[in-house]
Amino acid sequence: MNDIAFVVPSGVAPLAPSHPRTRAKRLAVMPVVLGLLAAAAGGCTTEMAPADDGEALQATAEASEALSATLVGKVTREQVVGDVYHYSYLLSVGKTPNARIRVHRVVREDAPKVPHPTSQSIMLMHGDFATFTTNFLPSRISAAAKPERDLAVYLAQRGLDVWGVDRRWTTAPAQGTDFSDFAGMGVAQAVSDTGLALTFARTTRGSKDRLFLGGFSSGAQLTYLYAGEESQKPLAERLVKGIVPIDIYGKISPADEALRLYACANAADEYDWVAQGYVDSDNSTFAQPLGALAASAPLGASPIFSGYTNREAMLGFVAATFLLYEPKPQYHLVAGVYKNGFPSTLRYSSEALVSDWLAHSPPHESMVETADRDAMWCGTGALPLADHLADISVPLYYLGAAGGFGDHGLYTTTLVASKDVTTHVVRRLPVASEIEDFGHADLLYAEDAPALAWAPLAKWLLAH
Repeated sequence: MNDIAFVVPSGVAPLAPSHPRTRAKRLAVMPVVLGLLAAAAGGCTTEMAPADDGEALQATAEASEALSATLVGKVTREQVVGDVYHYSYLLSVGKTPNARIRVHRVVREDAPKVPHPTSQSIMLMHGDFATFTTNFLPSRISAAAKPERDLAVYLAQRGLDVWGVDRRWTTAPAQGTDFSDFAGMGVAQAVSDTGLALTFARTTRGSKDRLFLGGFSSGAQLTYLYAGEESQKPLAERLVKGIVPIDIYGKISPADEALRLYACANAADEYDWVAQGYVDSDNSTFAQPLGALAASAPLGASPIFSGYTNREAMLGFVAATFLLYEPKPQYHLVAGVYKNGFPSTLRYSSEALVSDWLAHSPPHESMVETADRDAMWCGTGALPLADHLADISVPLYYLGAAGGFGDHGLYTTTLVASKDVTTHVVRRLPVASEIEDFGHADLLYAEDAPALAWAPLAKWLLAH
């Protein structure tokens, strides 16, 4: 493989031991910190009809009462494909300006607003610069995605009741946001909100059955953290029957000490920015234009990466992500095909879909949550949450991508107390070609993700 020719902005050392957000801030690439952690983008543009029948609202009201939460506006419902429908609930969960979470449901219906009975259900949590919709239901925001190729639809069609939760920062408006509560949007709050969403789902389902909890990228790290916290509760109070972390590590292997120190440096930088008042990662100045310009003006000069076209900038970022963020060697969001040392096209996922993924990022994101997650990986000093990883005893299914966190996520699965652990890392190329192998977000967007990743996952879920 030739040397990488993609050049990051002038003055940036590609593998410098500091977070990409921090480096970008120093260089004034954007006014607020870059959101470069691996994930998929956010925002749903589809108009949905209100599901305002008495039965649906009564169930929602009961669930909200159980949570001490308030339904904001009407429940919305839209047909996705065939008998699969998508419900969306916006819940107020506090008194601060952005104390809202959005809960989603994707389920088959036997009749209008009558969900098909299911014995298995799962709550999915999105990653950075993302929402449930853009990670697990991308056909709602991209013409390049087909409903049958959405992970949420795939699982629903196979008999699962699929739920999701959008974290508080995803609901902040693009303009006029009051950021006074962003400094409180750390992992402790995210874990607490996950419990609210799980309770809401179980109450709305009208079942005492526990749910699986799964997450992609940072949502997978929160999955580990939630399961650890819940392990400290009496069995009767637990909501989760098994966990599905998708391409992440919960703890870094001793063999990867350099990666742990990298996380420590990132956490220190990020907490420093929070202390200086930079509590928001402004996706509208990086991820959104990176994707939008690649689609609308691919041959135009990139305003983000000097000397590259908009298309080249997008390809370089997603296929050579490790130049800006390297949680493991040659980490990349999406696999590219390299020509003369530069990714010339994407190998497994559609460029149009990837561009839409970036372009539909939610405008804002919590910096302190990122700092907290890096601090948990660092594992030293005062941690935002206690480490209860070793107390997790529920069944676990780890799904990884060779070019993402991949094999580096396997160590975490050896630390839990569960005797029921299954791992599956999608690898399509020899280790020597890992720079072009299945990427982090290819697990969600690749043409062959259903066959390579989703089918074994669905089989495991339905067997449990």
